[in-house]
Amino acid sequence: MSKSKGTVLVAMSGGVDSSVAAALLKKRGYNVIGMMMKIWQDSEAESQHGGCCSLEAWGDVRRVARQIDIPCHIVDFREQFMESVVADFVSEYRKGRTPNPCVRCNQYLKFKDLMKKADELGCDYLATGHYARIRFNHRTNRWNLWQSLSDKKDQSYALSMLDQYQLSRAKFPIGELSSKDETRKLAAEMGLPVARKADSQEFCFAEQAGDYIQLIKNIAPEVFVEGPILDTSGKEIGRHEGIALYTVGQRRRIRLNRDGQPLYVISIDSINNAVIVGSNEELNRCEANVSSVCWGAIDNLKNPLEVQAKIRYNMHVSPATLLPTGDELRVTVKFKNPVRAISPGQTAVFYQGQSVVGGGIID
Repeated sequence: MSKSKGTVLVAMSGGVDSSVAAALLKKRGYNVIGMMMKIWQDSEAESQHGGCCSLEAWGDVRRVARQIDIPCHIVDFREQFMESVVADFVSEYRKGRTPNPCVRCNQYLKFKDLMKKADELGCDYLATGHYARIRFNHRTNRWNLWQSLSDKKDQSYALSMLDQYQLSRAKFPIGELSSKDETRKLAAEMGLPVARKADSQEFCFAEQAGDYIQLIKNIAPEVFVEGPILDTSGKEIGRHEGIALYTVGQRRRIRLNRDGQPLYVISIDSINNAVIVGSNEELNRCEANVSSVCWGAIDNLKNPLEVQAKIRYNMHVSPATLLPTGDELRVTVKFKNPVRAISPGQTAVFYQGQSVVGGGIID
């Protein structure tokens, strides 16, 4: 009998990706423990079809666990999720910013709070069903986060804020697969009952709450107070229904034109409850300031560094130069070509080749 490679706690959602991740690790000789995080629903409101932490999802986790012969648990992380993810999400909208809750959830909930559960269970590693890879660079003595083999499913952007300790204990087995089709094929070959299960299309608590706008209204109704829409000269040209309804680059809900050309959100002034609009050309920027930087492939930035950067999850990378500021947690990003709609609160991620150099929050 082969010796175990260690014990892995696998974050399981009941979906095909995390199920295949658990099955692959078991097949590769690890002791595997499955765990589903209950992050949203109240016990009274639990439904059979409620998304990522519903009774249906928990049932799928248990069926997969029986199929691959591993123990599974459920842990109540509702309080931690509200504190680490939802509260920050609402706070950022209060400031007129556009956060990415998935980045924060990975950084604080999965690879901090869930890592503590892994420790309690004596686990060596924590695995998820993310499409990404990890490599150890012996030259720099650092763990590097890499893009997945599947370009269409790559999730390195959402994992870019993981630190060296978190990366050293993380495993992303499906990051080595070439496509979601291959993941489903493996699930079917292994007889997993979730092989044909549909993907979630929204970040989890918006899916659970039904509408993230309604969620913000319930927690922070003050950001839905009517205010002025200003052009870039400061002239009021309309009224808005609340700054949380808008983000940089947005045309929807503006319904204003200038010289026959549509206007877009250029910036949001939360102090004065104002939305500033301008032309599509005025959205283009060549520079961004980024804070709370988590460095990956390098320990910090001492000299200008050429990278490929992206300022949103679903955008293509753009050539840029990182400039040090004297503060290792802050960096200035200068893009070679203008980039449209750089949004405060979003995550900026820097790459060299397939490796993540680092990531931070746009100021």
